[in-house]
Amino acid sequence: MADSLLLGAHVSSAGGTPMAPPRAGAIGATAMQLFTKMASRWAERACEPVECEAFSAALGSTAVTSTIVHDSYLINLASPDPALRARSLQAFTAELGRCEALGIDLLVSHPGNFIDDRAAGIARNADAIAEALEQSPGRTVVCLETTAGSGTALGATFDELAAIIGRIPDRLQPRVAVCLDTCHVYSAGYDVVTDYDGVLARFDDTLGLARLRAIHLNDSKTPFASRRDRHELIAEGSLGESPFRRVMTDPRLAGVPKVIETPKLDDAEATDRRMLERLRGYTIA
Repeated sequence: MADSLLLGAHVSSAGGTPMAPPRAGAIGATAMQLFTKMASRWAERACEPVECEAFSAALGSTAVTSTIVHDSYLINLASPDPALRARSLQAFTAELGRCEALGIDLLVSHPGNFIDDRAAGIARNADAIAEALEQSPGRTVVCLETTAGSGTALGATFDELAAIIGRIPDRLQPRVAVCLDTCHVYSAGYDVVTDYDGVLARFDDTLGLARLRAIHLNDSKTPFASRRDRHELIAEGSLGESPFRRVMTDPRLAGVPKVIETPKLDDAEATDRRMLERLRGYTIA
């Protein structure tokens, strides 16, 4: 089973996106996540053909077969502020354009913060996603990420994600999915430690397992239902080893790409390699 795993990490794209695949290759990844621009800045850019060609060539020299981009942390498609929402929509649409140019499979996005009214925030988020997908046709699938539920963040419950997706027009439904983050769902109150099967059943009942297109494997520095987003090394936080062992051996999730966003410590490559080796070890009986 280990040979067919889609497993990797969020890797740095410092120096340009073509630098990301070699970093994924160095840790033995078969899946990778990256940023296509600085995640904490609004400045937008296009991916020129020479960059796209270099990225494709670099990717082809690795074992990576599943590519994921995470969008900017500044984007808030659920914002009630017209200026911020418009800027967020522009940035999100541009991100989709870069993903399509680079041939990226999945774009992970946080559902945003509603600020004023939850139902209105869900509607604003869904409508913006639909508009962006209309403006950026292609094959890249948007994966709404489960959140820890702090403040006015949307996406901490499966029902909320279902409400967002359900509002998106049918013709765009094939391009919308979910990314489940183990740290976030645990912090949001889904007990994957003692009730893994129950949590997965609730996901299936509410969203359908076919919607689960990516998994972020992260332990948590904070206790169950803390509503805080604090990632920890695999099996070294409040989740411990058991849920990661379950995820890595669950046949229902075998085809879902899994990436870590755990702390890098002093040596990102060495730490990521160690975490991936640990996860692969869980697949050995």
